[in-house]
Amino acid sequence: MAETATPAETAHVDRVRGARRSPAEHLAEAFTSGSVPGTVTLTEIPYQTMVGVRVHPASDAGTRVASVTGGLPATCGAVTGSAVTGKDSVNTLWLGPTEFMVVAPEEAHDSLGGSLVSDLTTALGNDAGQVVDLSANRTTFELSGSHARAVLEKTCALDLHPRVFKAGTAVSTELAHIPVMLWKTSEESYRIFPRASFADFLGRWLLDAMREYASPEVP
Repeated sequence: MAETATPAETAHVDRVRGARRSPAEHLAEAFTSGSVPGTVTLTEIPYQTMVGVRVHPASDAGTRVASVTGGLPATCGAVTGSAVTGKDSVNTLWLGPTEFMVVAPEEAHDSLGGSLVSDLTTALGNDAGQVVDLSANRTTFELSGSHARAVLEKTCALDLHPRVFKAGTAVSTELAHIPVMLWKTSEESYRIFPRASFADFLGRWLLDAMREYASPEVP
């Protein structure tokens, strides 16, 4: 919210925030108790701003959209944008040659005083393409720790070895037969984007897969 926000605007933002319920909010305590600090931890990052964009990256509209997002990824698995951990970071994941998913902090959403959706819509203008607010369509899980890859490898058909799946890569795949976007944000951290309707199932599945690491290792 801008520092110059009026009391009415601040009250509107408070109402929006108060009315929201994240898809895995009811699992927050289980995520905490099921995590093993330093080994594998699971958290939900709720309410991120997500925008689906269809535009040809080589077109004038693509250039304008790229100026808003900080670039558009050119190849499968590529991610553009600023630092993942930056509060104001905007990142764009490749979904197809002309299809992208823009991910940003919740404050970037227009309903909270941001302007990302409207900026992208304005950048596209009347040219061929599409800008769709998908913020309520998915949630974000963050799986981190030295055994995070081992948890994912129990169900993911992709080769997740670091020589193949490098930090900064995001791909469409399946976890526990659930379609997700999987983004490796660092050597031991992954962000998982399931659709909201699958969040409960996938959250519980990941907790179950993490359970063995809460017990002493059998020699």
